[in-house]
Amino acid sequence: MNDIIKAQLAKYKASNPIEEENATKEIIQEIALYGLWRAKFFEVAVFQGGTSLRILHQLPRFSEDLDFMLLTPDSGFDWAPYLKVLTTTFEEYGLNPETVSKEQMDKRIRNAVIKDNSVANQLDLSFGQRDKRKKLKIKLEIDVEPPAHSVDAFTFLDFPVDYEVRHQNLASNFALKIHALLCRDYVKGRDWYDFSWYAAQGVYPNLPHLEAALQQFGPWSKNEGLSADKNWLEERLNSRLHEIDWDAAKQDVRRFLPPMEAESLNLWSNRFFEAKLIKVLKNAPHS
Repeated sequence: MNDIIKAQLAKYKASNPIEEENATKEIIQEIALYGLWRAKFFEVAVFQGGTSLRILHQLPRFSEDLDFMLLTPDSGFDWAPYLKVLTTTFEEYGLNPETVSKEQMDKRIRNAVIKDNSVANQLDLSFGQRDKRKKLKIKLEIDVEPPAHSVDAFTFLDFPVDYEVRHQNLASNFALKIHALLCRDYVKGRDWYDFSWYAAQGVYPNLPHLEAALQQFGPWSKNEGLSADKNWLEERLNSRLHEIDWDAAKQDVRRFLPPMEAESLNLWSNRFFEAKLIKVLKNAPHS
C-alpha cells in the first residue's frame, strides 16, 4: 500500500525537506479522516479549523492539527473507540503509528495524538534522514461543549478512497477563526493568514455562532449583554489588528507556505489588514 502513499506524495512536488514533511503530514491527516469516517465519527462530530480549509477548500498553507466539534454536547465523549479503527486503517496502508488518547475527561477540549516515523523511514524521505527517531505528530482535538448556531456541510473526498466528511460551512468556520483572533493570548500568524484568505473568498462570518463562542469562552464570557453585530465586529477586529507584531506573525506562518505564497507576507501591516477587514465587512448580508 506504500505505492498509494508514494504516488500521492509525488503530486506535491516538494522542493525541500520542510515541504516534504508538510505533505507527508497531510497524507496521514487524510488517511485519518477516512478512518474516522469508517468509524462513523462524522455521525456525531464535524470537521473544522485550518486543516479543514486546507483539505476541503484548498487553503494554500499547510496545517498541523485535526480539529473537530461535537454536533451536540457530550461530556462523556471518549476518543478510544475511534482510535481503534484509525489504527486498523493505518495498518491497512502499511503504517504503524501510535494513536494515544489524552485522559482529560474534565476538559472541554479532548485531545488525541497520532505519532508516526514509519512512513519517513519506509519511503526514505529526506526529512526522516535528519533523525531516524523523528516522529510526525498530528494532534486531534474535539470540543465536547460546542457553541450553538454552527451550520454543517458535507464534502466527498477521494484519497485514499472515496468517503464523505461532515464539516462546518465556511461562515461558521470563519466565526471560530475570529473568536481565536480576538481571544488567543499570543500571536498566531496562521490565524491572520486564514483571515486574509476568508476575505478573498468573499465569506462573512456566522455572527450568531461567533457570539455563542464569545459568551462561552474568552474576555467577553461574562458579558450577558454582548451583541456581536457588524459594528461590534468592525470595532473589535480593528482594535486587535493594531496590537499585532506583524514580524512575529509572519514568522509563525512562513514554514507552512510554499515560497511563492510566502512572498505576500511582505505586505503584512496594519494597512494591509485594515483593507482586508473592509473587504470582509462589505460581504455582510443586507438586512
